[in-house]
Amino acid sequence: MMPLTMAQARESASIQKITGRDEVRQHLAELGFVVGAPVTVVSQLGGNLIVQVKDSRVALDRGMANRIMI
Repeated sequence: MMPLTMAQARESASIQKITGRDEVRQHLAELGFVVGAPVTVVSQLGGNLIVQVKDSRVALDRGMANRIMI
């Protein structure tokens, strides 16, 4: 298991765990980041990510992406 920030561009993986406070986990779940969901890193710039999850693209900063384990 590793944080999403360690994934390379165009790499697909399955979400294994989401860490953080309940409010943070709930917010990520509302965006589609749930355990078992496939996620693909579209691009990475300065530690910030654009990821594809459930037919939509979402921009995440480094801190938020570090909470998603793949």
